[in-house]
Amino acid sequence: MRRTLVVTLLALTSGTAIAQEKAPLAASLAQISGSEAMGWVTQQNRRTFDTLQSDPRYQGFYDSVLKVEQSPQRLAEPEIRGGRIWNFWQDANHPRGIWRETSFASFLQDVPAWTTRLDVDALARRDHADWVFQGVICAQPEDARCLIALSNGGEDAVTYREFDMHSGQFVLNGFSLSRGKQEVRWLDRDTLLVGRDWAGMGQNLTKSGYAYILKVVRRGAALSDAKEVFRGTKDDVTIMPYVLVDEHGRRVALVQEALTFFDSKFFVLKAGAGGGTSDVRLLALPKRVSVKGLSNGRLVLILLEDWHLPSGNIAAGSVVAVDPEVPDRNPEILLTPSKTQAVDTVAVSRGGVIVTWYDQVQPQAAVYNRTDSGVWQRRSIPLPHNESVDVTAASAQQNEVFFTTEGYIQPPQLWQIDTQSGQAREVKQTQVLFNASGLMVEQDWATSRDGTKIPYFLVHRRDMQLDGRNPTLLTAYGGFDDSYLPTYFADIGQTWLQRGGVYAVANIRGGGEFGPAWHEAGRKSGRQRSYDDFAAVGEDLETRHVTSAAHLGIRGRSNGGLLMGVEFTQHPDLWNAVIIGVPLLDMLHYETMAAGASWADEYGSASNPAELPFLKAISPLQNLKLSVKYPTPFIFTSTKDDRVGPVHARLFAARLQEMGKPFYYYEDTEGGHTGTVNAPEVAHERALEAVYLSRALIDKAPATP
Repeated sequence: MRRTLVVTLLALTSGTAIAQEKAPLAASLAQISGSEAMGWVTQQNRRTFDTLQSDPRYQGFYDSVLKVEQSPQRLAEPEIRGGRIWNFWQDANHPRGIWRETSFASFLQDVPAWTTRLDVDALARRDHADWVFQGVICAQPEDARCLIALSNGGEDAVTYREFDMHSGQFVLNGFSLSRGKQEVRWLDRDTLLVGRDWAGMGQNLTKSGYAYILKVVRRGAALSDAKEVFRGTKDDVTIMPYVLVDEHGRRVALVQEALTFFDSKFFVLKAGAGGGTSDVRLLALPKRVSVKGLSNGRLVLILLEDWHLPSGNIAAGSVVAVDPEVPDRNPEILLTPSKTQAVDTVAVSRGGVIVTWYDQVQPQAAVYNRTDSGVWQRRSIPLPHNESVDVTAASAQQNEVFFTTEGYIQPPQLWQIDTQSGQAREVKQTQVLFNASGLMVEQDWATSRDGTKIPYFLVHRRDMQLDGRNPTLLTAYGGFDDSYLPTYFADIGQTWLQRGGVYAVANIRGGGEFGPAWHEAGRKSGRQRSYDDFAAVGEDLETRHVTSAAHLGIRGRSNGGLLMGVEFTQHPDLWNAVIIGVPLLDMLHYETMAAGASWADEYGSASNPAELPFLKAISPLQNLKLSVKYPTPFIFTSTKDDRVGPVHARLFAARLQEMGKPFYYYEDTEGGHTGTVNAPEVAHERALEAVYLSRALIDKAPATP
């Protein structure tokens, strides 16, 4: 536990070792569950708990977050399966959760009559396993048989078991796929398309750790008898099967070969395939598209790059419908967004296609119906300002679609729309989970270093004084074409907003708020623009006297955790609190950690001489400096994170420890990449954060864990 390993930091940090020759336990931290690594984790957790949990506010924060996370007044978001409503629900009696179902009519009542079909807590007790429910994949269109995904402690690797939706029981001698990172779809009731590590020990996985061999698995046959239908390469990111069924029962099977995180080839798999690659045909599609469904026999896609055709170009960001056999012949355009717009969600129903998008980060939605002549007619759906919209349930066998709207201080509302008639109505609303009286939301704009205007949302009290003393929490994501949109975070409401804190969300480049071009501007070496954008918003908050560096904290997780690490090293004087969650922090070696190789098309590769200098310049681990005074960070991760992995966070904290600089570190031993998997874990982690932020931004107490 106390042993010091003689290891030069040079091997870990590529040439920026501090003037010490020994790194406590540094070499062992890469051994995820090794005894020395877990001993170090236990020690760091204890130091953090001793300081933050001893704060008299901790228990109140914990209780308030737990209450809202387990509140029976939360919105039960629906899934449509087999003409009925299904829902996964966690509460105080079911911390792991139950999967339950009811009828449409019952669901629309104030108190639906639910029937529990799977109790994950009971299953975990029976199996003596740390099961976490990770969703279902059902055989279309009947939805009578499904594969339930169960993971150990929340990791991405899952076990699949066949489940009978009518009896509510696992199928005796049914389909069963042992633990692994795998992709599965039903070809028909008795046949699966499966991509997994067929040989074991990682032999059939890409460098990113995902499958590249797709086989057909038939009911009653051994996995060893599965017939190969598609093979990618180890240099791919992964292969993905799709089986799409439209409202008339027409079926299309596709294979996506992901060459990089963004570039793919799509192949159509002919009906009855099973004899080899002769049954697979390449489709004439751009490399960057997102498949959304099958409507009236046509594939519905979002273009993520311009599509150059003899008949003319179709702009990136457009929603199109194409012939699945000859997609480049007469594609039909549903929507082409302007420069201020970005498509968010596309979902297929029996009555039409529902599309949501954003204009200047303000929500828009419409239903599209196809005429016999191939023209798509649009009917708009009015939506509130400064909120977000999300399609939660749609089925090609149902006209009804459910979508939610929510805002930073507006609880989620559930809407039902008939896509055949276009009639929409609000059917449910979450009760208020924190006191938002006196709060308001505004959208503001900062100017980045290169002159680009960056929007951000600001949530604050109406009577806020512009005196530079308001405790403020700023967050962003800025990567992978993902948009960071208004969300009703009851935990932030309880522990921050209703206590007078200000909450800011920056829509920086690298995200998808203004479509593919906004993402492209923050990709690879352009990523410094994202970091400049975020700093510009922080500076704007200070220039406007909303807050000052002494009262400004920042938070991000995953790619947002990398953002926080960069801001921590590039602008240590701009913030007084930095929360770095499940992060990437060693950008010189991220490709060798967990699934890191899959993100080279987002971040760039250290093996590319043209991209290495930028990664060296921004990598947080390699840019920590002994001479710099940093704010005390709060770093959290999960032992079970098999996507980013905990090693980034461990090495960063260990480097700070070697430098003698203070930090808080918390590693949950389960939770996967989400960091937490049930309400008590969420409450514990959020309460630690709330104490940390209170001490740094409100009390101004010295942080010396």
